[in-house]
Amino acid sequence: MRLAFMGTPDFAVPTLDALVAAGHDIAAVYSQPPRPAGRGKAPQPGAVHKRADALGLEVRCPVSLRDPQAQAEFVALGLDAAIVAAYGLILPQPVLDAPRLGCLNVHGSLLPRWRGAAPVQRAILAGDVETGVTIMQMEKGLDTGPMRLIRSTPVAGKTAGELTAELAAMGAAMMVEVLADFDAFPAIAQPDEGVTYAAKIEKAEARIDFSAPAGQVVRQILAFNPAPGAFFETQGERVRVLAAEVADGRGEPGTVLDDALTIACGTGAIAPGRVQRAGRGAMSVAELLRGFAVPAGTRLAGA
Repeated sequence: MRLAFMGTPDFAVPTLDALVAAGHDIAAVYSQPPRPAGRGKAPQPGAVHKRADALGLEVRCPVSLRDPQAQAEFVALGLDAAIVAAYGLILPQPVLDAPRLGCLNVHGSLLPRWRGAAPVQRAILAGDVETGVTIMQMEKGLDTGPMRLIRSTPVAGKTAGELTAELAAMGAAMMVEVLADFDAFPAIAQPDEGVTYAAKIEKAEARIDFSAPAGQVVRQILAFNPAPGAFFETQGERVRVLAAEVADGRGEPGTVLDDALTIACGTGAIAPGRVQRAGRGAMSVAELLRGFAVPAGTRLAGA
């Protein structure tokens, strides 16, 4: 098929690669404009933009698709379909209507649960047993379109980074499958029940809430690994917790209970496994404590 691909972050790259490998004609790749990044804050292209350049594909980075000229240029591509994965810009109706088969989205949840910007992190935070990928026919509403294919995978114990990578690979394979036999995957309306919204992750949410039950604290740590990174503060320094387990113990929430950095929560306790000091690499708790004493009785600054 003659396609446009629309995506920006790492999550979308496997789908672009899969479409190219399947022999589809990628007429253009749409990605969000380069953003300031790094110490020099120089504009840096996103992961999809970089991959498209490496593949020799035309990349377009409109600030908005509401501009009539941008819409006319999209229509002029003469597409069979547009494939969207974490693009980050709203598609106006003229864009949605332009391709012969419409616009298809790779969404990282079991719709209608977790419509919106951060479905992976919200599924982990909520303690969902499973999540998955939905191939959705796009319409004007926020992830409200009918579904063509949906598959699930367990959530338990996975970080947001691990789960995102798994769903990205799943979604890429599913999209290729749908395009290979489009009529075999009719669009089915989403159910009216079970709708939830995955609000964008705010940096303030990453401060660990030790007043919560230990299981919820562990989910917070998993959901914010790798970014923005769940953290506590002690001795004027921020320490990110990259991995932790529920542990035995009780005490005032946020209190260090022993010399192995077991930390009391609202109920139970957590035992961090991997941590990271500001400006340093990830390390074990034992490595941290050799050069940064956090003795039993220390009260950590969380939420």
